[in-house]
Amino acid sequence: MMSTSPQVAFVGLGAIGLPMAGAIARAGIPVLGVEPAPAGRERAAEAGLDTVSDVSGIGEAAVVVVMVATPAQLSAVVDAALAAHVVAARTWIVSSTVGPDAVRESAARIEAAGGTVVDAPVSGGIARASRGDLVLFVSGADAAIAAVRPVLDAMGTARVVGAQPGDGQSVKVVNQHLCAVHIVAAAEALALAERLDLDPAFVLDVVGGGAAASFMLGDRGPRMLDGDAPVLSQVGIFVKDTGLVADAAEAAGIELPVLQAARDRFLAAAEAGLTARDDSSVIETYRRGAGSEGDR
Repeated sequence: MMSTSPQVAFVGLGAIGLPMAGAIARAGIPVLGVEPAPAGRERAAEAGLDTVSDVSGIGEAAVVVVMVATPAQLSAVVDAALAAHVVAARTWIVSSTVGPDAVRESAARIEAAGGTVVDAPVSGGIARASRGDLVLFVSGADAAIAAVRPVLDAMGTARVVGAQPGDGQSVKVVNQHLCAVHIVAAAEALALAERLDLDPAFVLDVVGGGAAASFMLGDRGPRMLDGDAPVLSQVGIFVKDTGLVADAAEAAGIELPVLQAARDRFLAAAEAGLTARDDSSVIETYRRGAGSEGDR
């Protein structure tokens, strides 16, 4: 990467944001992290990144990547940037999964203040973020995308899916529909195997090599059978994301009964106190609902 690459301010150094920022830095692009939480700034320092606590401190950064969790957090970042007069003449890459409407609203505010927006939600998880191997669903003006192409490429494979901010989020909504359904389908199938007194690990190995295989079965399945799976993607993320899918479907006038069934499972997991657990923990809703494992 050329040393003349513009500095990037990366807002949101959480579980996936920090490895994304690290991938950009490894590509030779200067990165300044923006993270309000002291613990988050400490983790960033350990990873070799300089940080500030607020977007007002982004200095001369020409590109701002935003990786926050919710539409409200995105709006708050834009509020703070507007108040600090650090919006104009910068390209804002929104990589958060917040839904089409939230990005369109924020894009309108940023563009009115003289900034440019590239919508680029990501898929792939923490491990792929660490490798710079995410898939990015990118939308925006051709010139805006071209201007930040080195940053996008540092994070993974950029698939241009539209010309307007919000188009990338729409594709991500479809992506999250399938992810949610596949995770719950894997949980349901493995819970069925357990109730049939089969060895679920053996079943996972057998069916995972056939027509029933899916990425989520192969990735989440082993974690569902691990009594203490590491938290790589929280149940709470899919509570949020299935809500975004449901909202987009309602706006589009389409019923999604399969998505709703998967959403109900994630909501049940949250109600059972599993919000901060790995999303593979959704299998517990089947185990508890049908009687505990000890009842088998």
